[in-house]
Amino acid sequence: MPPKITSAATTGPPIQVLVVDNDRSHAEAMAESLRSIGFACTVAGGGREAISLLESTTFEIVVSDLKMPDLGGLEVLAKAKELQPDAEVVLVTGHGTIESAVEAMQRGAFNYLLKPLDLKQLRAVVDNAARSQYLRRANAELHRRLDERFGFEGVIGNSPQMQDVVMRLQRIAPTDATVLIQGETGTGKELVAKAVHQNSPRKKRPFVPLNCAALSEHILESELFGHVRGAFTDASADRLGKFEYADGGTLFLDEVGDMPIPTQIKLLRVLESGEITRVGSNEPIRVNVRILSATNRDLEKAIEAGTFREDLYHRIKVVTIRLPRLTDRREDIPLLVEFFVKEHAKRHQKTVRGISTAARRRLLAFDWPGNVRQLRNVIESMVVVDIDEVLDLDDLPLELSPPASESESDGMPNEARAAAHQALDQLVGKSMSELEAMFIAETLQATSGNREEAAKMLGIGERTLYRKIKEHGLS
Repeated sequence: MPPKITSAATTGPPIQVLVVDNDRSHAEAMAESLRSIGFACTVAGGGREAISLLESTTFEIVVSDLKMPDLGGLEVLAKAKELQPDAEVVLVTGHGTIESAVEAMQRGAFNYLLKPLDLKQLRAVVDNAARSQYLRRANAELHRRLDERFGFEGVIGNSPQMQDVVMRLQRIAPTDATVLIQGETGTGKELVAKAVHQNSPRKKRPFVPLNCAALSEHILESELFGHVRGAFTDASADRLGKFEYADGGTLFLDEVGDMPIPTQIKLLRVLESGEITRVGSNEPIRVNVRILSATNRDLEKAIEAGTFREDLYHRIKVVTIRLPRLTDRREDIPLLVEFFVKEHAKRHQKTVRGISTAARRRLLAFDWPGNVRQLRNVIESMVVVDIDEVLDLDDLPLELSPPASESESDGMPNEARAAAHQALDQLVGKSMSELEAMFIAETLQATSGNREEAAKMLGIGERTLYRKIKEHGLS
């Protein structure tokens, strides 16, 4: 006897099968054969009873006799496809002809079996139909997880500010309008862009992000529009740009406020014409792309300063979404903490039973200059270093460590504490910008210029570090 049929990794409920035959003893024999290998079977003694069951119960596979006195198998097939389009239908008959088999398959039957029925063959055919259903289940679960990760549910927060953001997303996602997402570094602009894409008619097409701040003018144009062979040194072959990769989908331009003026002009032309031209070519290429942009800059001030084109500004901001700072929606911090704890505990295969009240207070009281991204990194750090399955003050990174009054002792020798105070005194009086530049420069020096490692040490993203290096004129 074949092995028991189960869903992928035995995670799902058994496949529901409807067995239809006006000869009830024959139907019961088929059902018992299928039950023996793990299917959940319901028996109908004719076509009308089968249709009544299809109207009230969900079945994933239907096995029906072709010739029945009340309603035949083709009528059951048609009704099953109408009521439950995903169901697979297997027809069984003792009066098989090539014409009836062809007609059954044309109407959507999964397979066609002849009487006298070989139960082993029946199990094999239904097994194949079940595999098709398992694949459909897996795809449905994948889409569910994608919706959970990138849908509006992924924009976490019950605060009035975030509820307003989600309501706005619900209205704009189904459209093709260009969207400008504004907010400080770390507020979740790319997550919002993914949520817009995932809830739009373009969700089955690519979502292509591009950071405009980290690239020089010529590289940025090649990344956007592609290039042809020989367009410049090292252009040894034709190359598709992000616009062509995103055709039919969504192109997300992060840090659009840092885009050079010449590239802005070319982007505006694409938005107006719907055509791109690869670097080194004169041949226009038609593209169908929705543009989502993000920036932490005040683009109206950039327009006044002459660093951003006003006509492009109005083209990319048909709709604007402004994301609040984390400190402006502190009531969302507990929700975010719980989400990140689960995420990182699973990722690092750690058991976390909870967070202490003292640690929660510290997380709620902190100012979070790096916003949600910084909170996420802090929680990951706590999960990684934890050894007792409860996240507590001793698991906090240095920037959130409590003062001595909140802990029994910091264990620091007097000489070390005095040196620390002396170093702190040297920083007093400097502006926040100077301090930021100093810490970035020192971190880059400590990592021998490794920007990826420096970004991790600073608790910021690499894109943010590139922008900060540019702002402070660091090499």
